[in-house]
Amino acid sequence: MSESKTLPKIGILGGTFDPPHLGHLAMAVAARDALGLDEVVFVPAYRNPLKTRLGITPAHRRLAMVKLLIGGEPSFSVSDIELTRGQLSYAVDTLSEMSFLRPAEYWFILGSDSLKRLYDWHQIEKLSRLTRFAAILRAPDTEEVALRDVPELYREVIDFVPMEAHPASSTKVRDAILTNRPYHHLVPEAVAEYIEKNELYR
Repeated sequence: MSESKTLPKIGILGGTFDPPHLGHLAMAVAARDALGLDEVVFVPAYRNPLKTRLGITPAHRRLAMVKLLIGGEPSFSVSDIELTRGQLSYAVDTLSEMSFLRPAEYWFILGSDSLKRLYDWHQIEKLSRLTRFAAILRAPDTEEVALRDVPELYREVIDFVPMEAHPASSTKVRDAILTNRPYHHLVPEAVAEYIEKNELYR
């Protein structure tokens, strides 16, 4: 009788990625190393239901920038699953489809500050059966504070991942470009070149 095959351990890092930056990369590295993930899949959202910002950069541009962000790193990949779906991007739909197409142990990577809004997530009960949550914990945040508003039911599927605070955010990058301030320290050079070539965020 053959031994059962061990399922791969895969992290999902979703987001608008408008633009992707070094903070996103740091989150993926931290989760991969802390949880022993075989792969981290970056999943750009067509439209994030928890974000209402207007004027989001076209999907093909954000997808191209994520590919440049991860470069040739073999343990990182990108999926256009939500962009192809072309509607509001719910994590539960993405995880349902991905777990059907590619059976694995899944971790959904998110900032620990997002835990306080878990109850707002679409079909959170079903999602918590499809994946664990890799909550990136940045100092001075603590697990106790991060779990304060999380129902007991979901605490058992949360794994905390420590990470040093990172200065990058998509808002900071966009604001810096708009006001002609330096931003190359917040994104890989390849992403900066793409932004400038295509005159984004101006």
